Amino acid sequence: MKLLIIGLDCAEPSLVFGRFHDQLPHMAALMRRGVYGRLESCLPAITVPAWSVMMAGRDPGELGVYGFRNRADRSYGKMAVADSRAIRFPRLWDLLGDAGWRVATVGVPGTYPVQPVNGAQVACFLAPDVQSAYTHPPQLAQRVAQWADAVTPNRDYLLDVPDFRSHDKQRILNDIYAMCDQRFAVALGMLREQQPDFLMLVEMGVDRIHHAFWRYMDASSPLYEPDSPFVDAIEAYYRHVDAHIGALLAHCDAETVVLVVSDHGARPLLGGFCVNEWLMQQGYLSLAAAPPRPLALEKATVDWSRTRAWGAGGYYGRIFLNVMGREPEGVIAPADYERVRQTLAEELRAIVGPDGQVLGNRVLVPQEIYRKVRGIAPDLLVYFGDLAWRAVGQVGGGELFTRENDTGPDDANHAQYGLLIYADPARPDGGHELDGLQIYDVLPTLLARFGIAAPAGLRGKGDRF
Repeated sequence: MKLLIIGLDCAEPSLVFGRFHDQLPHMAALMRRGVYGRLESCLPAITVPAWSVMMAGRDPGELGVYGFRNRADRSYGKMAVADSRAIRFPRLWDLLGDAGWRVATVGVPGTYPVQPVNGAQVACFLAPDVQSAYTHPPQLAQRVAQWADAVTPNRDYLLDVPDFRSHDKQRILNDIYAMCDQRFAVALGMLREQQPDFLMLVEMGVDRIHHAFWRYMDASSPLYEPDSPFVDAIEAYYRHVDAHIGALLAHCDAETVVLVVSDHGARPLLGGFCVNEWLMQQGYLSLAAAPPRPLALEKATVDWSRTRAWGAGGYYGRIFLNVMGREPEGVIAPADYERVRQTLAEELRAIVGPDGQVLGNRVLVPQEIYRKVRGIAPDLLVYFGDLAWRAVGQVGGGELFTRENDTGPDDANHAQYGLLIYADPARPDGGHELDGLQIYDVLPTLLARFGIAAPAGLRGKGDRF
C-alpha cells in the first residue's frame, strides 16, 4: 500500500499532543518519525462539509455545502441533507483512481450514496441502514457483515451510534466501542482482500464520545461531574483507538505513507443560545401566535410579512434574510440588503452573555470567506462565543441562554483546529511540529507527494507537510 489515511472525526489536538500523549504509543511513534501539528478546519468547522473540503481541496462556498443540512430552495422551511450527490468536485480517491490506483474507503463522511470508484467503498453515517445500497460493489456488503460479526457477534454493522444524544450513557459507550471495532475490522479486511494502493477510513467514535462524555473529563465544563464512573471514558477510548491504529499499521509495509488527521477539534459546550428567540426580541422575526411551549421554528406560525430574518440552529448559527424578489414573502428591499446585513452582524457581535460580558461571537459573511458562493448560502454564519455556545433554533419560552441542547444532551461543541500527523518514509527529518496547517493543504500536498497532477484552482498549498 502506498498511502493510508486514518481519519479521527473531532480528534482534539490538546489531548493527542498533550494530555493523553503518553498513553497513545502508536500515534506518538508516528509523531516521532513524522511531522505533526494543529490543522485549521474550514468555516464552518462541521463534519459535513469538512471531510469533503479536505478531500476535494475546495471551500464550503465552492462546494455549496454549508452544513449537514442546507436550504434546498428559497422556501422557508425546506432543508435537505448534503450527501455525496452535493459534491461536484473529484475527491482524493477519484483522482488516485483516475491515476490507476486501486482505492478503498470506509466510513468517510460524504460517501453516501456510494459512487463508482476504482476499488471499493463502504458508505458513511448518511446511509439510512445496512439494508440500503451502502457499499461499492454491492456484494461487498456481505463481507462487511462478516467482518463486523467477527468482532461484535450478532450485531449489524453500525453506520453510526444510534441516539448518541441521550442519558443512556452505558449503552452509548458500548455502541461507540462496537462501531470502532467494526470499522477497523472492515478496514483490515479490505486491506487484506482488496489489496488497495490507498486506504482511508474515518472513525466517528471520537466525535460521539466527546459529545456524550466530555462533562466527566473537563473541569471547565459547566456540567462537570468529577465523581462519575465515566471520568476516564474519553481517555480510555483514545487508548482503544490508538491500539487499533497500531494493529492497522502492523499490516502496512515500511514504505507506506501514513496520515492521521481530524476534520476539527472539540471544546466544552457552555450551553445553547436561542438565536430565533433573540431575533424576535430584536424585531427581526415575528410570529403570528406565541407557541405554547418551545418549538422548532418550522413548527411555529411565522408572520413572514413582518419578518426580516430567521436562523437555523446547530453547532454554529446560520442567519437568513427575507429579501424581496428572492424569498416568497420577502420584505427587505434589495437596495437595503447590505445595510441590513451589516447592522445585524454588528448587533450579533455585541450580544452579551449570562455573565454580563460580550459573548465574543464570530460573525462571518460568506462572500468574504469563500472564493465562490454556490447553492443557497446563509446570509451570515455565527460562531456563538467562538463555538462555546451552540445555536438553538427553537422559539418560545423567552429565554436566550439554555443549558439544554434542543436535540438532546450534549457536552461538547466543535473547535476550529483539528490535528494532523504525517509519517513519510521518504522524509527522514521526523519529530517536527508544524505551524499554519490548513485543511485545504491536505489534498495538494498528497497529490504532489505522489506526482499526480492537481486539478486547477485548488485552495491550499502543496508543500505544507
